[in-house]
Amino acid sequence: MDRLFRALDAAPPPRRGGPGPYAAYGVALACIAATFGVRLALDPWLGNGVIFLSFVPTLLVTALVGGATPTFVATFAALIAGEALLPHPVDAVPNSVDAALFAGLGVAIGLGGGRLRRVQAGSEAMSRRVFERQAHLQSILDTVPDAMIVIDTEGIIQSFSPAAEQLFGWTRDEVLGRNVNLLMPAEHAEAHDSYIQRYLRTGEARIIGCPRAVEARAKTGAGVPVQLYVGETDTAGAHFFTGFLQDLTERQASQRRLQAMQAELLHTSRLSALGEMAAALAHELNQPLSAISNYLTGGRRLLQDENPESRALTALDKAAGQSLRAGEIIRRLRTFIATGENEAACESLKALIEEAATLGLVGVRDAGITVVTRWDSEADLVWVDRIQIQQVVVNLLRNAVEAMETSPMRVLTVSTAAGGTSTERGGEDMVEVQVADTGPGIAPEVADRLFQPFTTTKPRRGMGVGLSICRTIIEGHGGRIWVEPNSPCGAVFRFTVPRCAPGLEAPAPAETSGVGP
Repeated sequence: MDRLFRALDAAPPPRRGGPGPYAAYGVALACIAATFGVRLALDPWLGNGVIFLSFVPTLLVTALVGGATPTFVATFAALIAGEALLPHPVDAVPNSVDAALFAGLGVAIGLGGGRLRRVQAGSEAMSRRVFERQAHLQSILDTVPDAMIVIDTEGIIQSFSPAAEQLFGWTRDEVLGRNVNLLMPAEHAEAHDSYIQRYLRTGEARIIGCPRAVEARAKTGAGVPVQLYVGETDTAGAHFFTGFLQDLTERQASQRRLQAMQAELLHTSRLSALGEMAAALAHELNQPLSAISNYLTGGRRLLQDENPESRALTALDKAAGQSLRAGEIIRRLRTFIATGENEAACESLKALIEEAATLGLVGVRDAGITVVTRWDSEADLVWVDRIQIQQVVVNLLRNAVEAMETSPMRVLTVSTAAGGTSTERGGEDMVEVQVADTGPGIAPEVADRLFQPFTTTKPRRGMGVGLSICRTIIEGHGGRIWVEPNSPCGAVFRFTVPRCAPGLEAPAPAETSGVGP
């Protein structure tokens, strides 16, 4: 294909028509005048012979230049010029016959010239279309983002697109005429030619029309993951295979980043849930442990009054000590959870939410949910722990999607805006994030305790710790989280986080930061 393109490029461009009609008449009259002058000069030697025959070359030239009509005019003018060369009065019958034959020959030449001109015009028009299509095709091949390689039945590279040059690091001149296994890893390079011959022999296609992910080899020897699409063409008995290769490097890197982020969020979510449940259990267990200690102490005193020498006194002392020890362990656990610090940094809120949305909004298109986003560019930078805030966003997004499962209208709106101040941060500017759905909304009797542990609106599949964790994280950042009714239906969850902007100092960690209450 490249050889064809180069041959077309080297060929002269098609002429866009010949001389105009006036130029053809001028050429005809000029040639007749010249022929008349030459014949007049040779009249002493030629006499009455070769009069009309001398004008035949003029008719041929006129037919080639102008076609039929200028040739007819030239024939008429030649007849007049020939008559002027004949002796007068004309009494020679042969000269009259010559004139008649010349007139018939002129008509025939004119008709043939006209047909030739039409064929020539059609050929030039076809050539222009071929060149225009070739230029259009070449422009497509030069700009298509996927690499394109054309090989013949021997595996020899015939075409190598600019995108392929960029992908592999080879130039077109370096690879044309070489075997395509140059671009393959060693384990596939040796067997590739046999694959082609097996297909040509059996017609059994294993990769043609079946895209697959393979590894190619760049000029440097490095592996390049690509998605390969192969097609075939058969032109004038010549068989070619065309391969389109899509670079998967960035896609695989994005998948790895997504998996890493998902693992981080899952790990943080588990830790948060564990901390929230541990804090709740610690709060609940402290009271019975205190009661046990008090009962044991009271029982010991009663036993000591009745039997000061009883061996059970030692056992009661040890039991009371162990209950106090258990209470101290729980107290330390609550202290550890409550004083955990987040790893805050200045982050882009828009980028943070978009990354979280790749996890929280999986399958929303299949569920018929429309996602609307509104970003406040003036309130984008925030001082947060990225993973923790993404955990909050993912939780709110998933809750919104689940809330709209049976709703006739399914619109999920995510927006950011500057708003509010934080008394915990000493009046520092805050940024507000809103996640609104069009579900059934939150019942008033549940709304007041929605962010308390073990409170859920999903009795069959909810544990009631998700929103409690969200509250803990947001309060740990010095913000707050709350819910309001949405219009015309649904709920709007809002939370605030500290803004990161020039002139604002990095906030100090709040006493409630971390994963505990």
